[in-house]
Amino acid sequence: MPEAARARTRRVPAPPTVAPSSTARLSSVPLPATDPPPPPWPGEQVPVSGGTVLVRSTPWAGRPGAPRERALYVHGLGGASTNWTDLAALLAVRCEGWAVDLPGFGRSSPPPSGSYSVRGHVRAVVDVLEHVRAQPGEAEGRPVHLLGNSLGGLVTLLVAARRPDLVASLTLVSPAMPVYRVPQAFGRALLLVLLPGVPSLAERRLAGVGPEQSVRGMLQMCFGDPARVPPERIDAAVEETRERAAQAWANRAVVRSMRGLITSYLRVGRANAWRLARLLRVPTLVVWGDRDRLVDPRLAPRLATTVPGARLLVLGGVGHVAMLEAPEPVARAVLGLLEDAGTDGAGTDVGTGAGTGRAAG
Repeated sequence: MPEAARARTRRVPAPPTVAPSSTARLSSVPLPATDPPPPPWPGEQVPVSGGTVLVRSTPWAGRPGAPRERALYVHGLGGASTNWTDLAALLAVRCEGWAVDLPGFGRSSPPPSGSYSVRGHVRAVVDVLEHVRAQPGEAEGRPVHLLGNSLGGLVTLLVAARRPDLVASLTLVSPAMPVYRVPQAFGRALLLVLLPGVPSLAERRLAGVGPEQSVRGMLQMCFGDPARVPPERIDAAVEETRERAAQAWANRAVVRSMRGLITSYLRVGRANAWRLARLLRVPTLVVWGDRDRLVDPRLAPRLATTVPGARLLVLGGVGHVAMLEAPEPVARAVLGLLEDAGTDGAGTDVGTGAGTGRAAG
């Protein structure tokens, strides 16, 4: 047979198939009332590599005989453990909660090295996970449910890929997955933080923004409908921002973490987050608001399809911080995942649950 003919008859390997994501199943379990909004949960300093971080604890509030598990919450860039106050209160029907202030954020001191790399945040979260898992009680020694938003979403995905023994399930709320196009909400000037000397200038500019102005800007950028934010939450955010402004390292943590995030996007090969997402084997829920101005909502189905067996919840009218803006549907989707993944006989295999998959915030 001529070479050209043989070439035409050669079999071309089919591309690998990826199981499509399923829509999230929303649990019908009764949830506690959160009106008025609960105050921030108390916290304690927990040792991590090279220092300590503040970790807030939410007590279990389930009914007798209900499952008692553990969850760790990881905030996004410029956020804090208090971003999870409402969701942790709702999930307390099943999970004791721990919410961490990443190094340099909230009430956590900066890392002694001065580095705010994504890898450094991953190490800190692994240390806290090991601390949470070791706490005495019914769930001692068991893997922990891990939830992250934005930068915290990227960090938790990397943790779950590298230390699956620590992770019972993974919930990603608008995770900062690698992209190569700057969101319009940031502006292209943001890329200047990669240049030598520019981060210090950015820190000085941030220092000139007052607490009220900072909170107003955050509401416009992060929420789909800022008018829905309770006044108590706005007042608390202003007070928290004022407290943080007194920290010498506060603006440095934001700018240098942003630089570390963008630098992480340049990684190729096995360290790339999209590649690692394909290797995840823990039950996973992807949550996104369709008005997210910081991380493109079009990434939501891509990520949910990339992670084997992942579920997807898209929230209409919601922005970048769905756990703050729409905590109840997020809680019900998380509980649906945990029920189906658990051993309490409450559901089906992960990835087969039926549900709306889309809800109004």
